Amino acid sequence: MEGTKMDRWGYEVRTSSEACISAINSYYHQVLSYGRKRSVILEAPVHDPHCVLANILAAHFLCSSDPSRALLYLDAAKSRLEQATSYEKAAFESIIYLISPDRDDDVAVELHYKLQDNFPKDLVSLKRAQVLCFYIGRPDLSLKLVQQVLPKNDQENFIYGMLAFALLEMGQMEDAEKAAKKAFEINKEDPWAQHALCHVLQYECRFKEAVEFMKESSRSWSALSSFMYTHNWWHVALCYLEGHSPMKNVVEVYDLCIWKELERDDAMAAEVYLNAVGLLLRVYVRGEINVFEDRLKILAGYLTDPVFWYLEWHLDLLTLWALACTGELSKAEELLKGLRSRISMMSKKKQQLMQKGMQLAEALYHYGKGDYKQALELLGSDFQAVNYKVIGASDEQLDVFDEVWISMLLNTGQAMRAIDAIQKQLKKREGCPFLWHLLERAYTLLDRPEASIAGEKARALETAYF
Repeated sequence: MEGTKMDRWGYEVRTSSEACISAINSYYHQVLSYGRKRSVILEAPVHDPHCVLANILAAHFLCSSDPSRALLYLDAAKSRLEQATSYEKAAFESIIYLISPDRDDDVAVELHYKLQDNFPKDLVSLKRAQVLCFYIGRPDLSLKLVQQVLPKNDQENFIYGMLAFALLEMGQMEDAEKAAKKAFEINKEDPWAQHALCHVLQYECRFKEAVEFMKESSRSWSALSSFMYTHNWWHVALCYLEGHSPMKNVVEVYDLCIWKELERDDAMAAEVYLNAVGLLLRVYVRGEINVFEDRLKILAGYLTDPVFWYLEWHLDLLTLWALACTGELSKAEELLKGLRSRISMMSKKKQQLMQKGMQLAEALYHYGKGDYKQALELLGSDFQAVNYKVIGASDEQLDVFDEVWISMLLNTGQAMRAIDAIQKQLKKREGCPFLWHLLERAYTLLDRPEASIAGEKARALETAYF
């Protein structure tokens, strides 16, 4: 077609500018490799202000951080839509609906299915769809999307990292490990595949192996986004914590590999805070927060700033705990009020979906205050964190809420209910020392001899890992 160029996937884009296509292709790479230079997409419309794909991708990039500027790119894309290629029109249709404030998530996923059906090599659209599935708690749809286009991309390492994550979120750990290793055969520096394999090793309580693997992989992390960089180190810290490595190792990761990221000029603070507060909640549940001295107080001080609110449900929930725990009650209540208001403005369908997220938010606020009875009432008698994926968190990120629930049961003397919950967790992760310690504590409350057996098991595991 006259006046078109091929992008990385081999699809036609209406532009005569080589520099525009180059910027688009660079953006593709940044997205798939979790790079910190995704803003390169803003160069594409500079080189060709009329390119529909350049403008719609720029609009998507800015839709959260700078909505008014995003609108300018959106208008530019609309103005040239009639001249766009069929591929550009499909990308435009899926993105404009995705960033619509009153979108129906099911429709947004369906539009991406349609795009992938016609343009299966577009892995950035696949990634966009997978992110959507993650935030609506539908790993089944995420897996289906990857499987739809896998035959057309079987030589691409990025497809196997995306396959691995979808599989592990579906609990298919053996297949997830195979997929991640397939990605490494093609490119050992794929951070999403590294991350997926760490998930598998951590879930299977292969903590030392996970730490060694991630430390070796960390040589390739310097160009990663703030989220991916600190999140990979978050996994390392969790493996130290769960494997009963000396706490100084956990503190060192927090200080030098998570918090230190904020010193970089292009750091995204909210992405760092998510991983920092997620780690500190784990430490807190284990009764080790004193080792971190004033770090929680310092972090909570930053989280009092509303600029970091309403970006992600997961971060909001963790922020509520941190604020309540450090005595910032008025700020916590303000955040809670804002979350309730936002839910009230959603469609009825979305309100029903987010009700669990709101319940967990309220519960974490009360947990932070030490009001365990109220928090337990909010969560109900059959709480299982895996049912709360709608907050935009992986199974690994959700696990801490099961630990919180069990700890509150023990703190309120409900040992039998705690034992049932702990045993459910042990069926999945028998090699986790902390779960055995919780079981020991529960049996001790009941003055039962099984306490010593559970304690011995916990201590044996602790000496086995590091």
